[in-house]
Amino acid sequence: MDDLDHRLIAALRQNARASLSELSKRLGVSRGTVQNRLGRLIDSQTILGFTVRLKSGAEKNRIRAIMMIEVSGKNTRRVVQALRGLPQIHALYSTNGAFDLVAEIEVADLAEFDDVLSKVRLIEGIERSETSLLLAPA
Repeated sequence: MDDLDHRLIAALRQNARASLSELSKRLGVSRGTVQNRLGRLIDSQTILGFTVRLKSGAEKNRIRAIMMIEVSGKNTRRVVQALRGLPQIHALYSTNGAFDLVAEIEVADLAEFDDVLSKVRLIEGIERSETSLLLAPA
């Protein structure tokens, strides 16, 4: 990746809905150059997709939590695959320290929250977990 690729990615991070024409003006290159670069970044899987960011509180009454997960032995790949199969897990990160993974959970109500916790605890290879509800932005 060169400087133009980095600038294109930065522009898309600010507005992933920007048109090719807008991006070309912003980057000072032709529309065709932007189209080719964007296509190459997608084809090479440097860009994996585009997403929607919601303002804080846009989905009122949703229950959000962070779950710290300790994985036993060399089961991380299998555990990650199982966790990614749960639609309530919105993000998953590897980390260092006492825990191996951090999962962001979002559910509609406490019954669904309890169900997700039960499903996670049943995944083979999970040694222990610790979950904290997210109350409000600080």
